[in-house]
Amino acid sequence: MIRAKIIATGSYVPDKRLTNYDLEKIVDTSNEWIIERTGIKERRIADKKQSASDLAYEAGKAALKQAGIKAKDIGLIIVATVTGDMPMPSTACILQSKLGAKGSAAFDINAACSGFIYGLSVADSFIKSGMYKRILLVGAEVLSKFTDWQDRSTCVLFGDGAGSVILEATTGESGIISTHLHSDGSQWELLNLPGGGSKHPPSKDTISHKLHFLKMKGNETFKVAVRALETVAAETLKANNLKPSHLSALIPHQANLRIIQATANRLGLSMDKVVINIDKYGNTSAASIPIALDEAVRAGRIRQGDYILLEAFGGGLTWASALIKL
Repeated sequence: MIRAKIIATGSYVPDKRLTNYDLEKIVDTSNEWIIERTGIKERRIADKKQSASDLAYEAGKAALKQAGIKAKDIGLIIVATVTGDMPMPSTACILQSKLGAKGSAAFDINAACSGFIYGLSVADSFIKSGMYKRILLVGAEVLSKFTDWQDRSTCVLFGDGAGSVILEATTGESGIISTHLHSDGSQWELLNLPGGGSKHPPSKDTISHKLHFLKMKGNETFKVAVRALETVAAETLKANNLKPSHLSALIPHQANLRIIQATANRLGLSMDKVVINIDKYGNTSAASIPIALDEAVRAGRIRQGDYILLEAFGGGLTWASALIKL
């Protein structure tokens, strides 16, 4: 049986740190309030010249180095992002050029914060079909450039970064065991970025009404997210005849510490098994899971033979999970 196995991970975050104390000088908020409500202490911010492909390039290079392969050995590049360099071409094509992966296919996926797991599912399908033997998947976001720094309900949440994995065909027991994808477009208004598309193309009006900034209904999103993540996690375990105790680690999307804690509690999973870095980076959307995965791998928290559960919830609304055996 052919499976897609993660053979390498990589990540990159910008150097600039924006702490809660820095935000206290910008908007009416406090370090204590932000930590209590979100668990975030600081986040990384890209400089003015850095785009999503720049962050993706650094994360991709790190994964290639760990794998000991060259960019020309990659057959397909997928970038999960909602903050791509431009509407066209895809950020994946720009990344392909920067890496020198000449001849490889490349495209983007937009599933908001669930984008990395959606990309994982697509990559898994391509490898199982035999179409590609080796795929680079990157989650990359520069959310700071789409954040209203006068909106205290959203500006405290988001940060920039990129994470990557290289997947390869294998016939062993390790690899992606299953993926589970869901969406509910009827609730798109809970989390969206309305300006810049064909519905609200760039204009003086869209700029004056701040339509090019992220919009979120926090309380409603929180409630839906907790239910959806609990359900998709239970679905994944049931589909594979596993119990929470079989998991070596849970790597959730880093959106809100209270959501992460609530999900772990409902699964009966000790927080010692949950990989958390939201305090350092905030919500980096599609980049959050691969960044956390890379840090966990490099720190030795997860090893060969471990069962790892990934889960995410984001705009769309979308939610997804993946069970991996390293």
